[in-house]
Amino acid sequence: MSTEQHQTAPAVRETRGRWRRWRRARPFTAAVLIALGGAEMLATLRAPLGVLLHIGPQGLAAYLVPTILVICGVLLITTPQQRVFYAVISLVLGLVSWLTSNLGGFLVGMLLALIGGALAFAWTPDKDHPPTGAATKPASDEDEDEHEDVADTVLLPGMQSPDPSPVDRG
Repeated sequence: MSTEQHQTAPAVRETRGRWRRWRRARPFTAAVLIALGGAEMLATLRAPLGVLLHIGPQGLAAYLVPTILVICGVLLITTPQQRVFYAVISLVLGLVSWLTSNLGGFLVGMLLALIGGALAFAWTPDKDHPPTGAATKPASDEDEDEHEDVADTVLLPGMQSPDPSPVDRG
């Protein structure tokens, strides 16, 4: 290997690492599956087949359901904090697409949306690695001794201990 290849390798690894951290900080696979399911349903609506019927309000729903699914997929990537809401909407719309969008995009789009919604609902953020922008305050030795038994409990401002003793309750 030449010296140029040695110099670019750490930059590539760093970029890959940043991409991996960003992707794992959100329900990425679920969002992609939901968006692909909605896009597939939209594609089947434009297919020149004789089985397609668009009459009245059902014709509007045939375009509205897959469009909302694609939007839910994008929103899952941009705002993963609302994942439960988007997952439930995706699951409901995936089932509704059976009736409105040519049997859910001939079953393929519906299955993609349902699997993506289930994955989004089951996804949880990685608690071992805090986000890169999170400010952490080092704990003093005094605080560690006082709260040794309740390491996972978060204290609200003004709280003395997570479970006050009977003397503290008054």
